[in-house]
Parts: sequence; structure tokens; C-alpha cells
Amino acid sequence: MAFDGFTLKAVIQELNSCLLNGKITKIYQPIPTEVTLGIYSGGTNYALSCNVSSLYSLHLTTSCKPNPLSAPSFCMLLRKYLIGFKIKKLSMLGLERVATLELEGYNELNDLVTYRLIFELMGKHSNIILVNENNVIIDSLKHLTMFSGSLRNIFPGIIYQLPSISKFDINAVTSIPDEISTASLSDYFLEHFSGTSKTLLTYSITQLGITDVFTIENYKLLLSYLQDFIMKIQSQKVECMNLDKDYVLIPSENPSSYQVNFFLDDYYSHKEKEEEFTQYRNTLLTFIMKLLKKISKKSDEVDKKIQECSKMDRYQLYGELLTNNLYQLNSTHIDHIVLQNYYQQNEPISIPLDISLSPSDNAKKYFKKYHKLKNTISIVGLQKEELEREINYLESIVYELQIARNISDLDRIYQEMEDNNLFARRTPVKQGSKAFKISNKSSNKKTSTKRQRDFLSYQIDDFTVLVGKNNQENDELTLKVAKENDIWFHVKDIQGSHVILVTNQKAPSQEIINQVASLCAYYSKAKQSSNVPVDYTLIKYVKKPAKAKPGMVTYTNYQTVNVQPTQIL
Repeated sequence: MAFDGFTLKAVIQELNSCLLNGKITKIYQPIPTEVTLGIYSGGTNYALSCNVSSLYSLHLTTSCKPNPLSAPSFCMLLRKYLIGFKIKKLSMLGLERVATLELEGYNELNDLVTYRLIFELMGKHSNIILVNENNVIIDSLKHLTMFSGSLRNIFPGIIYQLPSISKFDINAVTSIPDEISTASLSDYFLEHFSGTSKTLLTYSITQLGITDVFTIENYKLLLSYLQDFIMKIQSQKVECMNLDKDYVLIPSENPSSYQVNFFLDDYYSHKEKEEEFTQYRNTLLTFIMKLLKKISKKSDEVDKKIQECSKMDRYQLYGELLTNNLYQLNSTHIDHIVLQNYYQQNEPISIPLDISLSPSDNAKKYFKKYHKLKNTISIVGLQKEELEREINYLESIVYELQIARNISDLDRIYQEMEDNNLFARRTPVKQGSKAFKISNKSSNKKTSTKRQRDFLSYQIDDFTVLVGKNNQENDELTLKVAKENDIWFHVKDIQGSHVILVTNQKAPSQEIINQVASLCAYYSKAKQSSNVPVDYTLIKYVKKPAKAKPGMVTYTNYQTVNVQPTQIL
């Protein structure tokens, strides 16, 4: 749900009950698009957060975000002007998403002055603006000009102008439309009345038990419902309710204190984490896919060389046949010759010739090509093996990113990529930034007992099953945590997690083996398939080759079972 005018009005009603006459004690700007004011009021410390990103909002917050070592310039300006000032008034422009914090205090000359901190929460045009008592802009978080596509000029030194208002205030409407609209009821209200949102209107229409069809009767019912809703907001008898991936403001007779503010705090904090996670993962995934594309292109070039090398036996045959038949070759300027191939029961074979060379020199030329390709094939063969290992490893990281659940998982993947020099040429993220900060980097000195807490764990009867979520965890799980009589599982020839069945010297039944194999198939790229082959063997038969990439092992003495991917609940 968009942060609409009804929601903002409910927020401000709650804020007016706790922040008036409060003093601003701290100001932070944890990220470029968010400002947090620390306010001491009535013996309690509050934190008021305003975010002007795509997740624009204004509400009290209890979230503790790390602050940059060096405060941004706008934050420093707000500290200069507003620290120690008292909140005299908190209001909004009708039901428009424009809130104003009126502040009073003494400046450096000890004169009593008034400032207004204006929060404009209007999608991509959202902004935070500080103006003086003469309505002149002191500064703003975003400097905007009409030349850059803005509807107004917003920069220091000019008179502040309110956003243009083209919609009606619901409270001021008493008449009914002259004509019936062809638009739906909700679309009509969205187009003509400020403060509304699609989610609020849809929910209200459902509560009224009417259809979303514009009729005069439906119009009157919805208008009356929303006007009554505004009265409930003014008396703080509303609260926010969760919907499926959304929320809506609803009437409530007994809402908890500051319910709207703290609901929004939880909701947008969760949304920010989701957005941060998605952005972080997509950045790493884009980097890996570009690297994978580059290496795949190299692999294609090697394949072409291998294809060319496949002709070397033919060149050797041409050289031999020409050499053994030189006594028959009288002409020196022909473009081909037909000889009997004694390797194929004397079947005739046509051999291309360079007309500028003698038959003897043509034979030498073919032998030279043969030896050159013979030397090349040994080199490109090794190159092909190395490129296949690299592609296989990069595909394993792609799989890791696809199953990652949280920032911590992505941090470990980032650390693995860094440890394996994947960032040797270009780092895709800025360490220390909000979205891509690497928190609590893994240490190779951690014991397996501590690391075991990171593994996914399942219980099947009396057996414990552990699942690695990335290559580093796979290595840790297989090579350090598991014991030699535990059973190791992996999907056959497909990217997936290492899965360990902890036996504790007990022999599991075939049914349990099949259940673990099904879980192993679930944690692989084949999770959407059916009848997936899964190999399993004792840990003592699993080895890691020297200089192998993380997560890469070899195994012997294994058995294979075909299963349907299933997650154990």
C-alpha cells in the first residue's frame, strides 16, 4: 500500500499526542534518503524517521541503524539549525502527503526564531525541506529544478512553494457529481480526491458490501464512509492491519498506543531489509553472470580449437599417402589428387593440394599441420578442463545466490567470492555501503562447533540431517563436521548442497535414506524436477582434490537412488 494521506493523518494524530513541546536532541542521516530526529518529550526519548526513497514514510521508529562515520552535509546543516529547538506544531496540508514540523528556538545570536521542517511524501518527488520564518528555503535533502523535470524549483535561497493541488478534500465535499462516471468507483475517487489509495478504497468498498461500479448510491456510501473514517482518525480510533504483502488503515475502537506509527516502523523496516537483500543478491548475481558469460565465451573458443584439432589425423593421413606415392606424382601444379587409402581397403581419397607447391612440399605442409595440432590439442585440452571447472564453480555460486535467505547468507557468499579472487579485476559492490556491507566476515579459524549453527538442520526419526547453504559451508560440513561413518548425499551431476546424515554409529533404514535423498534433491537446481538421481556414500569415501574450488569434491563407493524432491517440515 502506498503511504497515503489517510495514513499520514493517523501518524500525525499520534505524534501530536507525544511530541508537542518536545526538544530535538539528536539528528542522524543513516542513509542518503532518510533523516532521523531524536526528540525528548515528556520524560521519554523518541526517534522520528522520515524516508524519502521509493519506500517513503514518516513515523516513530525503534530501529537502530548504523550511521556513517562522516555525517552528510544536509545532516550537519540540520544539526546546526535545529538541535535544541522545541516542536510547537505538527500539521499536514489537508489530506495531501505534506507534513510540517514547526520548530522554535534561539539562534547563535540568541534571537528567538521559528523554522519549519517540511516532509513531502510524494513518490519520486519526496523531499525534506528546511525553511525559515520568511518562507525562504535554507536547504533541502534533494535540490530540484524545473530544468531537471521537477514541477517546482527546490534549492536554497528561494521562496518555498507548496505543491500544486488539483484534487478535492473529501471533508469539503457536500455535493454529488452531475454525471455518472464511466470509470470504476475506486478509480473515480483516486482521480478526484486527495489522500486516497487503491488499497484503502478497495478495502472500504468491501467493508461496505458494494461493488466497485460507479453509481450515485455507491458514491454517497463511500464518501460518507471515508468522511466518517477521517473523524475516527482524528479521535485516534484507527489502526493498521496486515494484508497479503500489504497493509491497510482500518477503524478500531481500542487501538494500542502509537499502533499506526510502530506498525509502519515494523512494516517498512521489513520492506527495507527485503529491498536491501534483493539489491545485494542481484548485484552479486549480475557480476557472476557476466563473469560466467565471459568464461563461457572462452570455452566456446577452445571448443573451436578442439574441433580444428580433430582434423589432425586426416592431415597425417594426407602426408603419409602423398609421401608413399611420390613416385607416381609427376604433375606439380594440380589442386588435388586421388590416391588409394590403404587404411580403408584402398578406397579412393581426394587430397587437396596447394598448386604453388610440389607434391613433396604439400606432404611436408600436412605433416607440419599435424604436429602443430598435436601439440595444440594437449594444451587446449587442459584449458578446456580448467574452464569447465571454473564454469561449474560459478554455476554453484549462482545456485547459492538463488537459495540464499538473508543478508548473512549473502555476506558468506561474498566472502567466498573474495577469497577466491573473483573480484581481482572489478569489485561489484562498495564495502561499507548500506546495501552491501559485509557484516561479521567469516573467519577460517572458527571451529566446526560454532559453524554448525549456520547449517540447516532437520530431524528424521532419531537421525539428524545437516544441509550446507553455500560452498564454504559445504566444505566445512563435509570435511570438518561430518564423521567418517556419517552418510554424504549429493544430486548426481547437478549443482546442489552437500547433505549429511549423522548416523551416530547407527544404521539408517532405506526409507530414511530415501527421505534424506529427497531433501538433498530439494536443495539443488533440480528441485522443480521429478525422479532426481541422488548419489550417497560414507564420508570416508569423499575427498577434496588439491587446489579444488570450494564445495568441489570427489567420491567413490557410492550408490544412487532416484527420488522426488521434498522438503522435510
